[in-house]
Amino acid sequence: MGIDEEGTLNRFKCHRSELIDPLINDHKGRTFKLTGDGMLVEFASVINAVACAADIQRGMAERNQNVPKEHRIDLRIGINLGDIIVEDGDIFGDGVNVAARLEGIADAGCIAVAASVRDQVGSRLNLKFIDKGEHALKNIKQNIRVYTIGFGSPSGIETTTQTTVGPLDQLQKTIAVLPFTNMSHDPEQEYFSDGITEDIITDLSKISSLHVVARNTVFTYKGRSVKIKQVGLDLGVRYVLEGSVRKVGERVRITGQLIDALYGGHMWAERYDRDLTDIFAIQDEITHAIVSQLKIKLLPEERKAIDTEPTGNVEAYTYYLRGRQFSHAWTKSYLYLARRMFCKAVELDPDYALAYAGIADCEAALRDWQPDDFPLERISAMAAKALELDPNLAEAHASRGLALHQAGHDEEAAASFERALAIDRGLHEANFHYARFFYMRGNFESAVHYFKQAAELKPDDYLSPIHLMSAYSSLGKLAETESWARIGVWRAEQALAKNPENSGPAHRGALAWAHLGDHQRARDWADRALAIDPDDVVAQYNVACVYSIIGEVEKAIRLLQSVLPKSSYYQTMWFKNDSDLNPIRGDVRFLKMFERIEEEKRLTV
Repeated sequence: MGIDEEGTLNRFKCHRSELIDPLINDHKGRTFKLTGDGMLVEFASVINAVACAADIQRGMAERNQNVPKEHRIDLRIGINLGDIIVEDGDIFGDGVNVAARLEGIADAGCIAVAASVRDQVGSRLNLKFIDKGEHALKNIKQNIRVYTIGFGSPSGIETTTQTTVGPLDQLQKTIAVLPFTNMSHDPEQEYFSDGITEDIITDLSKISSLHVVARNTVFTYKGRSVKIKQVGLDLGVRYVLEGSVRKVGERVRITGQLIDALYGGHMWAERYDRDLTDIFAIQDEITHAIVSQLKIKLLPEERKAIDTEPTGNVEAYTYYLRGRQFSHAWTKSYLYLARRMFCKAVELDPDYALAYAGIADCEAALRDWQPDDFPLERISAMAAKALELDPNLAEAHASRGLALHQAGHDEEAAASFERALAIDRGLHEANFHYARFFYMRGNFESAVHYFKQAAELKPDDYLSPIHLMSAYSSLGKLAETESWARIGVWRAEQALAKNPENSGPAHRGALAWAHLGDHQRARDWADRALAIDPDDVVAQYNVACVYSIIGEVEKAIRLLQSVLPKSSYYQTMWFKNDSDLNPIRGDVRFLKMFERIEEEKRLTV
């Protein structure tokens, strides 16, 4: 500005109109305020915010390449995940203040983010985060752990991203399958298009010579308008498969196109307009078309694995996909719905291994609410049936591990979880159940590892962040506790907005608000959970934990006295290690409750 005020202002306006504003629009951001040489932008998704910031910094680095040093404009960007207050067309609050302070400490050409942002994004954008430690930020009460994302720029900042396209020979066998678009004009059919995308990813992942980007990473692009070349850069892949699904009655139309992300050319495209019964044949044809285009030679066992269909019954398949969608909610009503879908799938195809594993998983989870209705013998039998049909089914090993753990056979349970993860490291259920296994044993470090994996594998999983919050609290790590509490609240809000009749996000979100010190919001969310389902023992237990944290001892004790008699001994293993109850553990009434449980256990044995 000192050298050329008018020229600098014009160049900055040019950067805004040609690069910054279009990218903000592409990533669904809203610009709330312009401050001369700065701007305040809000995003509904933290993934979109980070992706937008990365694209802006890459674009600025390119624009500065041939510009004399004295005329370069380098940007600093700060990103925070937090609550905001919208008023009179502007936004306020601690969430905004932290973002502003982060921008102030970022290096030129770089991005500084709060730990909650880094934890939420994980590896989904293939960016490298550098831990800069805790910082005391001006007018912010608590220290904030800060991470930076650096980019190669004329200012000399070293490149620290992992998104640069490597040598061609390293990229020849790399592919990302973007979520197929649901063209059915019915949001209820979303499970079907998502299921087809996941199954194509699964089939391609069976090819040892092909690197396939994980489901959790590609699904961050769902619903976004993307440029294929940029996707290739972001994910470090040479090829991208995209498509759409339209399901109407007994007919299905699927389109697919394979694109060379490096050069932008279309390598293959096809439209399948067939009966729904041909769905598996279509998936196989798409997989084999990709194999052919990339000139991959399949090993005999790979060809067999790809050509093996999980079921020959399309109706059973659609019931399974719907059940899988319901089961992810992890609340009693949705688990019952999921179980019903899986049972229908088994009725239609008695040899459907995945459906048997789904039933075992649902029944094991439902024991949190009604242990007497779902005996462990039956759950074990369902998992055994799935393994009899497919000995290498990761889902079945994970379900067996959960049943064994609930029965107290921890060594065998651990072996089953390890087997599931050896087959499929990216199976959410295996990571989630194994994390709970370690939590109940008081091994919080291991629980943190597997809960993190689970939280990253499913961007809409709000349970794992809440459990991470509690595990870090037990370890005395306050910064990480707060970080995961904020992520848990954010994800719980999304889940509650999508399914307001579901009490799960409400009582788990209440726990996060309690850890964040917002007692009123914690009470409001707890009240909402009990209003939705007043008889839910898991909701009652979590609300008791909320009261414990915020110091309302009488309410906590009263709820626990109602909940504990209905609980299984398996559930009390969780209670024993739950640091949320630490504020009331010294209460005589609390001690007597657990003494009774221990006595009942001895009498039972």
